[in-house]
Amino acid sequence: LAWLMEVADHAAAFSRYFLHDVHATQVQLDELFALLSAVKVGGISEAEAIQHLSRSPHWIWGALDPVTKLLLTLDVGDRTLAVAQGVVHQVVRVLAPDCVPLFVTDGFKEYTTALLTHFGQWVQPPRQQATGPAPKPRWMPLPALLYAQVIEQYRRRRLVGVCHRVMFGRLAAVKQALAAQDWQINTAFIERVNLTIRQHVAAVGRRVMTLCKHKAGLRQQLALYHAYYN
Repeated sequence: LAWLMEVADHAAAFSRYFLHDVHATQVQLDELFALLSAVKVGGISEAEAIQHLSRSPHWIWGALDPVTKLLLTLDVGDRTLAVAQGVVHQVVRVLAPDCVPLFVTDGFKEYTTALLTHFGQWVQPPRQQATGPAPKPRWMPLPALLYAQVIEQYRRRRLVGVCHRVMFGRLAAVKQALAAQDWQINTAFIERVNLTIRQHVAAVGRRVMTLCKHKAGLRQQLALYHAYYN
């Protein structure tokens, strides 16, 4: 455990030192839950576990550049707007100052607010009438911001449909950003990383004896994996 703590601190410092000024054209974000040992003992289903853990601090958040497969950030926290804001802030800190990539996420609505917070600007609406008070400025997304969501529809725990929703920007601009790799709107790459995390990080594996018990230990294992993966 002492070795894990020491190498985790070093790996986190290593990632902070080298991950900066990244020019990414796309970023995929997703979150996966880490099943706690206490939940496993109860013998509940995965759908019930997600409901129980929706406010648990043991959610793993990840952001990936799907073109270079560079893992931009990994974080642990509850599934709330505050943590979504923190994750997007970490991504912005890694990206180059003038970089505004295409963002693709699942249907978690808090991503919209988090992205708008970091990639927005004050806009003065034009007057609609010649007299009266001037309209108040509004916080609007940057013209270069492109953001799409992948909405998965389930029925009886089976995937029955997938729909795409463009939140910021135009659909034509999103398709043009994906055309360089001949891709469609998807989160397949970050979801594949989620599976890789479960295979390499013992604390979040399925049907194992090493389920995570503390947030600090989970962070240490993820810090080591983050540096190792990149």
